[in-house]
Amino acid sequence: MPFVDSHCHINFPELAASLGEVLAHMSANEVTDALCVSVNLADFPQVLSLAERYPHIYASVGVHPDYEGVEEPDVALLVELAKHPKIIAIGETGLDYYRLKGDLEWQRARFRTHIRAARESHKPLIIHTREAAADTLRIMAEENASEAGGVMHCFTETWEVAEAAMAMGFYISFSGIVTFKNAGQLKQIAQRVPLEFLLIETDAPYLAPVPHRGRLNQPAYVKHVAEEIASLRGISLEEVGRRTTENFRRLFKINAPAR
Repeated sequence: MPFVDSHCHINFPELAASLGEVLAHMSANEVTDALCVSVNLADFPQVLSLAERYPHIYASVGVHPDYEGVEEPDVALLVELAKHPKIIAIGETGLDYYRLKGDLEWQRARFRTHIRAARESHKPLIIHTREAAADTLRIMAEENASEAGGVMHCFTETWEVAEAAMAMGFYISFSGIVTFKNAGQLKQIAQRVPLEFLLIETDAPYLAPVPHRGRLNQPAYVKHVAEEIASLRGISLEEVGRRTTENFRRLFKINAPAR
């Protein structure tokens, strides 16, 4: 049964140092594809290089909201970089009011830039939101993010936020957090999200799922996320793998069958 890691950072030093083992472990756990997500322009060449080198690795282009004082992308640059056939998404982008405080208007402006680039390039958005759900949804609506669609990555918000995002055509992606014992509300949401809007991810090297919690995460562990969702919903692991893989290909317009 195939699985896809819809969000990881295998270019980060923690995983890049043992990339051969990481990819082998992916294969051994039937994780057929992974999306390596960009967080800043300086490291984007590394992300793209991985996607060019490995047929089953895809990439995005964008600047994460936590990165302050870095090269700021404009719409034209993002659109140009997104023309590469292995770039399948814009982001990750969004708002984060947890790590950074003060006047964050630059974050909101950057988010708008990414949405406009996604609409122009016809590539979906990868959205990060933390303690900023109201502003995130407001800007998505104001900028017509529904024209691009995308995914609410590493979802940890309320059911109401999930509903609002899905109404704009966004998928809901669950990470290893859903396996944590104290994630009761998130487990309930994972039971409710329609299967046609469901994605799974690792956000590796962070947020390793149970039974690896506290250790270095890697794409192979996305299978544990699928196992938790299957258990919560009372459906087979095979169905979770099949539906999330189909959703990944549909959202990111990948026509080739999984390897």
